[in-house]
Amino acid sequence: MGNLIDRNRRKVVTGAVGVVATAVLVGFAAVDAGDGTAGADPRAKLTMMAPAAPGGGWDLAARESQQALRAASIVNNVQVVNVPGAGGTIGLSQFVGLGADPTNLMMTGTVMEGAITVNGSDVDLSDTTPIAKLAEDYEVFIVPADSPYETIDDFVAAWSEAPHTHPIGGGGLGGTDHLLAGLFAREVGVDPGEINYVSYAGGGEVLTALLSGTVEIGVSGYNEFSDQIEAGNLRALALSAEEPVDGIDAPTFIEQGIDVHLPNWRGLVAPKDITDAERDELVAIVDEMVASDEWQDTLRRNSWAPAVVTGEDFADFIAEDQARVNTIIEELGL
Repeated sequence: MGNLIDRNRRKVVTGAVGVVATAVLVGFAAVDAGDGTAGADPRAKLTMMAPAAPGGGWDLAARESQQALRAASIVNNVQVVNVPGAGGTIGLSQFVGLGADPTNLMMTGTVMEGAITVNGSDVDLSDTTPIAKLAEDYEVFIVPADSPYETIDDFVAAWSEAPHTHPIGGGGLGGTDHLLAGLFAREVGVDPGEINYVSYAGGGEVLTALLSGTVEIGVSGYNEFSDQIEAGNLRALALSAEEPVDGIDAPTFIEQGIDVHLPNWRGLVAPKDITDAERDELVAIVDEMVASDEWQDTLRRNSWAPAVVTGEDFADFIAEDQARVNTIIEELGL
């Protein structure tokens, strides 16, 4: 990883994020204990952790779920709490430590799988109870509107000559953004080990770095940049979908002759030691949510692809997808 980001800088950033995340968890635990949710009915109250900073993809998915559950009168009270850092693994570690309370859920996805491996996390998603995969969205490569790169081929031409002089900004190490950058590099003939990849806590920080000129190109979930793209402040160079997506005016990598596609799934997990009956009730809650008009509107507004998988099938999916992500990380030398 030495070629990807300065190790000393990473330790400082990780340490600072850990302090912030710990402080946030204190608030999360206080809400949980103070409201006496342990053993309570999840239809009365749910606390949903977004293991990332506000404004990112997990935060968006958590808050859209919150609104759908409330608006469809499925759960009376839904709270969202952010615990950012290390590609979601700080949040995961702290979530695992909360105990078997069925009124706690955590948003997760592809990003966390990569971060678990790259960061050498002591816990993984097998330490949770999988509830439901909800949807998939896609990554986008973007540049400022005044960038000299009009197309992805323009960037490749410059990048291939001196990869390390063209920094790419994205989310946590090993996350979807990082994996996509590595797959893209390999496909266009650039050594993934030569990528100058700079990691940030969320799409908001990536945007700031991009507009300030700290990085030349940014990568994150499309919805984290969609407003700026539509306003004309950013230009989308390539989308990680396998085929064009309705509602997204951006060419795919494949359409431009680069055989790369990578979906970014979002899903919910509960604490590991809840009972089967509690798990089944949480699955039923999610089933009602994804069938609601409110959630269908969420899918349309965010251009998300429905991809619902629940219970044991979701557990099997996580195991298989974690293995797939680990293989990509190993092949790319990340």
